[in-house]
Amino acid sequence: MRIAIDGPAGSGKSTVARRVAAELGLRYMDSGAMYRSVGLLWLASPARDPAALAQAAEIEPGERVLLDGRDVTAEIRTPHVSEAASRVAAKPEVRKALVAKQRELLADGDWVAEGRDMATVVAPEAPLKLYLDATPQERARRRAKELGADEATVLAELTLRDERDRSREHSPLRPAPGAVTLDTDGLDSDQVVERVLELARGPGKRGA
Repeated sequence: MRIAIDGPAGSGKSTVARRVAAELGLRYMDSGAMYRSVGLLWLASPARDPAALAQAAEIEPGERVLLDGRDVTAEIRTPHVSEAASRVAAKPEVRKALVAKQRELLADGDWVAEGRDMATVVAPEAPLKLYLDATPQERARRRAKELGADEATVLAELTLRDERDRSREHSPLRPAPGAVTLDTDGLDSDQVVERVLELARGPGKRGA
């Protein structure tokens, strides 16, 4: 089984994907962690080509994120790295390198994989494709609470990132054909997880 989940920052896709994977006994892939890892490498070596960094990096994007054997799970979640990740993700050569790595991982075993182009580009053949969404205000509230940051500042950053993700030429953020769109406004993670589990366990999965 493969479940591909896309959505903008703060839509809850990471929390939901992680919990659904645990509930179903599947492996979990955080594809955004791969871009964050490349962003972290680029911040450390800004003179290097991000695509070369992406190709050379050994990244394990699971519950704990390992970059060249080092645990960077917490380090890649800082706002500074988030901004760098958004910038490197806009480069088609970086996306090409990481998509190849993601497809290689997904070729072996059963997965719940989440990101921004998982169902549109990386695994469009996934039996269940989902797009989680919420208003910018709701997403900013969640992210600010998670980071302990100012909500207005987070909203401004999310708005900028949304525009960059949706307008980029290569792999823009959008629902995949056949994907089930779930509006998570007003829902807690338990409710969203239950809905996804119902879809995963039920007949007639879209995108099959």
